[in-house]
Amino acid sequence: MSNVSYPKMILFDYGHTLLYEPGWDPVRGNERLLQYATQNPGNCTLEDVRRAAEWIFGEHVEAVRKVGYEICGRVADKTLYEYLGIEFSLSPLEMETVFWEGASMGATMPGAEAMLDFLQEKGIRSGVISNLLWSGEALALRLNRLLPRNQFEFVMTSSDYFVRKPNRILFDIALRKAGLAPEEVWYCGDNPRADIEGAAQVGIFPVWYDNDTDRKEAQCKPAPSCECLHIRQWQEMVDLLQECKTQNVKF
Repeated sequence: MSNVSYPKMILFDYGHTLLYEPGWDPVRGNERLLQYATQNPGNCTLEDVRRAAEWIFGEHVEAVRKVGYEICGRVADKTLYEYLGIEFSLSPLEMETVFWEGASMGATMPGAEAMLDFLQEKGIRSGVISNLLWSGEALALRLNRLLPRNQFEFVMTSSDYFVRKPNRILFDIALRKAGLAPEEVWYCGDNPRADIEGAAQVGIFPVWYDNDTDRKEAQCKPAPSCECLHIRQWQEMVDLLQECKTQNVKF
């Protein structure tokens, strides 16, 4: 990795990189959401919602995602609840956040907050690109709640752009937003293909964050096919950045 430059900006994946979702339970999320229903003419139960969501999201939305594209989560929600005839007293953003916080309040990955504090102290800019059905607006609220000192310049989700990582469109847009060349940026994520190979294809230096926190079972994903920095704790990246800056180390 001798040609890697000290970054002016580091971009991050969201799930299992900055935050994770302990105790994830979509039924609980829908239970919270149904408390705000103003119309439910069919008297749909939680089980009715679960079955319809499994069909609409599990079959139709996933069919789109499997070929590298994304459905806007708000559109999928609209489809689900209009199919069931349920109306709510909430805005689309409120529907996202009420469901999400009901399913899991979320938690911070170990060392993420201290790592972001270090980047801010060193003047290294930051942003987020995530494959996610929720909007960037909803994700920003979650990040601000759990990482209140973050200085993310932008929060991008695939829901807002119709394509998913590793599609280079998302990385190219992020570079344009940042006003930086690829070699001035690093990207950190846990998915070898979507995050690591996706970033590498546009010339961004990838950092593979391979941490086992809240993993339900061992995952045997193949290693990335590109060169990358492989870490298991955020402190490893902090230590490397500190060493490079203070000792002018090439790596």
